[in-house]
Amino acid sequence: MALPDASVDLVEATARKCEVIDRLATAASAGNARAVRARAEELGEAAYDAVTARAVAPLAVLAEYASPLLAEQGVLVAWKGAPEPEEEAVGGAVAMEFVRAVPVAPFPGAHSRRLVVLRKTGPTPPGLPRRPGMALKRPLG
Repeated sequence: MALPDASVDLVEATARKCEVIDRLATAASAGNARAVRARAEELGEAAYDAVTARAVAPLAVLAEYASPLLAEQGVLVAWKGAPEPEEEAVGGAVAMEFVRAVPVAPFPGAHSRRLVVLRKTGPTPPGLPRRPGMALKRPLG
């Protein structure tokens, strides 16, 4: 709604949740948003300018999921909690680089909440996306 000229794909693997997303988008008159029933790994290569994620996976896994979806120089913005020890090293194997972490306070008393920004630095490496579940089992990021 804040970006009416943008097309927004909301990726969700569960059909029931996709139905709710579509109903809510319709009720909010957000004609530029649609639910896409798929796992990120199933979408193949795309050319999104930005990918966002909240409560999905560790940062290394998110970087692997996002890399094939992003155009070169596209960004991943991940809602994360406390910093991970090797956060700034995440992404090299999947053509992603750490840009910055921005502290956020979504509600009074919230702590250790951040938006972590990674940028895609080049073409998607061969072999990505891997089959569903592999990124969580053996992250490349």
